[in-house]
This record gives sequence, structure tokens and C-alpha cells, in this order.
Amino acid sequence: MTEYISKSEKKRQFKQTEMVAAELVELSNNELKSLVCSEELKGEIIAARGLKGGSRNRQVKYVAKVMRQESLDGIYEFLAQRKGSDLKTKQQFHEAERVRDTLINEAVESHQDCQRNQVEWDINWQSSEIPPLLDRYVDLKESEIRKTIYNYVKSRNRVHYRELFRMVKGAIEQAEARKRVL
Repeated sequence: MTEYISKSEKKRQFKQTEMVAAELVELSNNELKSLVCSEELKGEIIAARGLKGGSRNRQVKYVAKVMRQESLDGIYEFLAQRKGSDLKTKQQFHEAERVRDTLINEAVESHQDCQRNQVEWDINWQSSEIPPLLDRYVDLKESEIRKTIYNYVKSRNRVHYRELFRMVKGAIEQAEARKRVL
């Protein structure tokens, strides 16, 4: 998707990665051995263990920076399985919020353009966000997504807003379940 990510959202994502880094620093040596990540990341995690106070906080931030250069899916899965961490669930929740807001914002802009041009806004408006979403999450149905977004934009009824979130979150969870099976 070609979604715009605001500066605030980027900060929230970085903060989430820092929370994961803080959990990684607390891992034992045996747990760290079974973590699937680069040797550089493992070395930085070990370096953060002996530190205290501000230097530890800076090292955790650096660990988070190194983590962002790798895929975080394996790390989230590892923490969920080994430590019972709910960070993966939070990450999925925020992803669903981001996708929902991107879809809604695009539809609202399209609707406003139609109003300015005095053209009737159609349920099949041109969308650059829906096709990549459908490619990524095969469980979503385009007609249902469009209908829910259309109803929200026309009425501003929060029921449709929440329904779109539930649809996207369910698709994200299905995709994760499918990954685990493979």
C-alpha cells in the first residue's frame, strides 16, 4: 500500500520497536541462542545487559534501530511463544487501525473531490489503496470493503468505521494464522 505515515505514527512505531528491544534485552542466554536474528543484533542485545540507567536506555534505542533493519515478524513470534508477550497482538491492532484510516481518508478525499466537481460519488470510486490491500489480505472481499467505506463516508456513522476495523483486523489475523501453518 502507498499509505502516508504521519510523523506521530512513525514515532509510535519506533516506540513499539523500543518496547520489543527492551524485552529482548531481558532474555536469558539460552533464549537468546534460539532467537532467529542477525549476529549483530544479538551482540547489541548482549551489550545492553550490563548497562544501567541512561546508557542502558540509549543502548535499547540502538538495539531498536538495528532491529528496524531486519524483519520483525520472527522476533514478534519468538516473544509471543517464549514469553507470552502481547506485543504481536498490539502490532496487529495498530496495523488494522492504520489500514482502516488510510482507506477512510482516501474515500473521504474522493468524496470531497466529487462534491467540488458537482459529480455524484459512486461506490466504485477509483482507489489506489484497495487493490494492494486485497492482494495482501486475500480474505477481504472488495464489495464488502467498498460498501462499508461508502456507508461511513455518506453517513459518518461510527458503526461502519468499527465494522471496517473488524474486517481488516480479521483479515490480518487470518494472514498471520496462514503464515504459522506454512
